[in-house]
Amino acid sequence: MAQVKIFSGSQSVQLAEKIAAAYGTTLGDISLQKFSDGEISASFNESVRGCHVFLIQSTFPPSDNLMELMLMVDAAKRASATQVAVVVPYYGYARQDRKDKPRVAIGAKVVADAIQAAGADRLMTCDLHAGQIQGFFDIPVDHLDGSAIFVPYIKNLNLDNLIFASPDVGGLVRARTFAKRFGAELVVCDKHRARANEVASMQVIGNVEGMDVILVDDMVDTAGTITLAANLLKEKGAKSVRAIATHAVLSGPAYERVENSVLEELVVSNTIPLRQESSKIKVLSFADLFARAISNVVTHESISSLFL
Repeated sequence: MAQVKIFSGSQSVQLAEKIAAAYGTTLGDISLQKFSDGEISASFNESVRGCHVFLIQSTFPPSDNLMELMLMVDAAKRASATQVAVVVPYYGYARQDRKDKPRVAIGAKVVADAIQAAGADRLMTCDLHAGQIQGFFDIPVDHLDGSAIFVPYIKNLNLDNLIFASPDVGGLVRARTFAKRFGAELVVCDKHRARANEVASMQVIGNVEGMDVILVDDMVDTAGTITLAANLLKEKGAKSVRAIATHAVLSGPAYERVENSVLEELVVSNTIPLRQESSKIKVLSFADLFARAISNVVTHESISSLFL
């Protein structure tokens, strides 16, 4: 069996260190440098010849993170690695998954093409914004399910009148999955956007009177939708409102909005490092999940066995 080596990009070091530790190893030695003009250089400081290489890097902004990942892939291929797998806990540009109006780019497909063109043999990611993005790849895609981490946490809350909510119609399937796991009801917050990152109006479909509501989403960006939904649910008589979201993008006024909202807490993962601390934001680690998935890939075992 080929030796397994795990390396990290510059923006996912904390998560990568935890994944490597959970796998039973340490991160490999790689140099990631920038020239004065911002140009990136990647080089391995140890041999990867004949190795099964896993490169860990979330592709959140800036776009340098994606470029850095592709250079790491190219360096590994040119250094004669047997197989190069990219581990992208947060897959950026995933919201651009289709043509929803004329003359727009499908960013998720562009990213997929770039990763494959660089020479990646496999992609591992978690809670894609749209599951069909897997079809943009012609290489194996391991799409992990973050509910394996979130469900045990929710169970430990011991909430009496649990009900799940989707902050928009697009996330209905994701929220319904959680509701089925707990045998709970489901409500929907139907929103209308004036433009990207700006919600014009929202209404609740379903009854939340006296209920402990958990909003479910794949990511929180500016936190406009999730906090508006939380405030509206509270107005409709909810006893408490929490939110879970895998990817803490948290850009612009997000932290301020979360702090000033009625949310009891926002539970996220460490696929993206937080820019600042918040008394209302709790981070769960996905390191063990990714470590087990890497192990199963190496030993040719089922990935779906990791799902609930």
